[in-house]
Amino acid sequence: MAEKTADGGHPKVRIGITEVTGPSMVPTLLHGDLLLVRYGAVVRPGDVAVFRHPFQQDLLVVKRAVERRPGGWWMLGDNPFNETGDSTVYGAVPGDLVLATALLRLRPRPAGQRSLRAWLSWAVSAVRPLRADSSASRRLRAR
Repeated sequence: MAEKTADGGHPKVRIGITEVTGPSMVPTLLHGDLLLVRYGAVVRPGDVAVFRHPFQQDLLVVKRAVERRPGGWWMLGDNPFNETGDSTVYGAVPGDLVLATALLRLRPRPAGQRSLRAWLSWAVSAVRPLRADSSASRRLRAR
C-alpha cells in the first residue's frame, strides 16, 4: 500500500544518478560506474548507500551499510585491499548523513567499442540491479 502525504497525494519519489570514483567498492562497482539511487529510502544491512562523509560533509561517499550500531551505520567498502575511508577510519555514520540507497549500477560503454559482439557483451552487463546483499554484510562484519 502506498503511503500518502498530508494533502492526500502520493509522496514524490526522489531518484538521482551519482558517479562512482575510486576502487573501494570493487568488485561490485568500478570507477566510472553510474548509480541510480533513491533518496530517503530505508537503509537495510547489505545495501549500497550514499552518504555524506562525517568529517567532510561536502564529500559524498558510496559504501555498503554493514550493520546498525550505536551512533549510526557501520559502512565498509567491498574491496578488502582498500580499507581507507570507511567506518574503520571515521566510525559509525549518523543516520542523518545517509542520503540514498543504490537501486541499479549502470556501467558506461567503453569508447571505441565497435563490434557487435563487444556491444552485446557490454549491453548484457551494463545494467545490474543492486539488492541488499546480506552475505556481503556478514562477510564485511567479520573484517
